[in-house]
Amino acid sequence: MLTLLSRFNESLTAPPVSKATLKGMSATRFSPSQDRLTASPVTLIIPTFRRPDGLRTALESVFMQKGVERVPLRIVVCDNSPEGSARAYVEALTPPDKMTVVYLHEPNPGVANARNAALKVDHDPFIVFLDDDEEAPPYWLSRMLSTQCQFKADVVFGPVIARLKDENVAYRDYFESFFSRTGPETPGLLDVYFGCGNSLIRRDSLPRKGDVFSLERNNCGGEDDKLFYGLQQSGARIAWAPDAVVHEDVPESRSNLGYTLKRAFAYGQGPSTTAMAAIPPKPVSCAYWMLNGLVQMTVFGIAGGLLWLVRAKVAPNVLDKAARGAGKLLWFPPFKMHFYGTALLKKNPAGR
Repeated sequence: MLTLLSRFNESLTAPPVSKATLKGMSATRFSPSQDRLTASPVTLIIPTFRRPDGLRTALESVFMQKGVERVPLRIVVCDNSPEGSARAYVEALTPPDKMTVVYLHEPNPGVANARNAALKVDHDPFIVFLDDDEEAPPYWLSRMLSTQCQFKADVVFGPVIARLKDENVAYRDYFESFFSRTGPETPGLLDVYFGCGNSLIRRDSLPRKGDVFSLERNNCGGEDDKLFYGLQQSGARIAWAPDAVVHEDVPESRSNLGYTLKRAFAYGQGPSTTAMAAIPPKPVSCAYWMLNGLVQMTVFGIAGGLLWLVRAKVAPNVLDKAARGAGKLLWFPPFKMHFYGTALLKKNPAGR
């Protein structure tokens, strides 16, 4: 009980990602000469859905990459909107030397559909994923490749730093932390995995049978969690590249608790869902996560409600933990949250 209370107290007082930490993560630590690479061909995949400004920012940042002049780079833009809204813009682009741009239309909405279709375009040894709301600094790709080479990694992840569009949003520290991804300050191997945005995968490490990304996760997301969990279980080497930072632009429609608590609930569903999606299923593991979630939801729910009443600065962080606990407990239909795929075809979809 004392241990539980101690951890609970730490969670209330633990600061979010500091601005100094984020600034330090984006600092340049390698000189251009160190980043200059000769490497095997790379396929860079950008899935997109009706986000023209974000796609333009992402592509322009890729075109400005340095230190990879000798790396053959194929950029695959997979347009997942039924109408193919990005076709005219992408097909009119003139990329720099050594870069080619491929427009691919996957009309069936679903994040797994888009990623799977893009993977089939070519068979380059390395695959890099960048989201259509992310912007990569000039030496980002070279640092991802350098880290892969250094650690002979099957998967490489880099940090994500959130940029909130709403300059006057309350609880800014919480929202910046929620939409950011942080890790160790030095490069090295990891025993955890992250999401697909800002990641590199060695193609030979991918599953050889079936769909790489689970189609049953098309609408709810988590298709990347399932993939990386499987790779981790099979002994894949997962590395962290602290200097391979990207920036994620967060619209006002996302920097509010109505959106982030729903996302936190969905994130919480991950462990229980993954346990039951394993082959064979792991009901004991699922039961553990459900019990864990019940305690987490109860303790942090009560604390979060009280803190919210007095408008404490840490209130959103505590409510976030409660929502994640509820997700561990209520991981099954009809509680599945849908943020992607057909959910984006609705009028005014969440977070768009």
